[in-house]
Amino acid sequence: MVALMFYLLLPLLATLIYAFAKEWQATILPERWTLEWFSEMFGDARFMDALWTSLYLCAISVALSLAIMLPAVFIITVYLPKWETFMKGVVVLPYAVPGVVAAVGLIRTYSTGPVPIAGTAYILIGAYFIVILPYMYQGIRNSLLTVSAVELLNSAELLGASRMRAFANVVLPNIWPGVIISTLLSFSVLFGEFVLTNMLVGGHIHTIQIYLYQRLGESGHLASAIVISYFVFILALSLILMKLTQKMNRGIQG
Repeated sequence: MVALMFYLLLPLLATLIYAFAKEWQATILPERWTLEWFSEMFGDARFMDALWTSLYLCAISVALSLAIMLPAVFIITVYLPKWETFMKGVVVLPYAVPGVVAAVGLIRTYSTGPVPIAGTAYILIGAYFIVILPYMYQGIRNSLLTVSAVELLNSAELLGASRMRAFANVVLPNIWPGVIISTLLSFSVLFGEFVLTNMLVGGHIHTIQIYLYQRLGESGHLASAIVISYFVFILALSLILMKLTQKMNRGIQG
């Protein structure tokens, strides 16, 4: 495990050092250090616009997926277990279709016709929804099976609660930590997605991935600063959600 962590983190460490390097040519460590690249990055209005665009597109996609998948998976798991085989086949489709093929198909389908949304945020949100479908389905389903949702629901109804109240007050609080983890994983996957984003809306909407790709050819130092900022943002978001999950777990156990 230590060797694996070293193998994975070594490129990130080199990127971190390069993001703070002013001159680094013939020495093991940089000869001079600077914050110039971070200052240039945060001073660029395009970076903040791209970051905001990525945030709201990912947030809308994850929220839409959660609003649809949570009740759908609950109904299938509790009331329609015979449909689980069908759902398992549906959710693996994003793995079966390469990103390039999916992007070309979406562009051809939605460039004309009754829904001409090619090049807009709507087609990207729809593609994002499909990308995170396996993560949302499997995470919610595993949470329902772990807490024995069927038994919890039957017990609540036996004590006089309606189905909606049993779901909202009994089942949902118990599966919420798993739902949050699925949401975090889905958000992280979307925030780092590039192929679909570049092909579907690369020339119309600039996300953080598109911005990074454009600046990569201008300065390796600046690109390293963008990568490190992206990593720190995801790490901070993960830690915050992990803390919230731990508090929710303690509240449920208490």
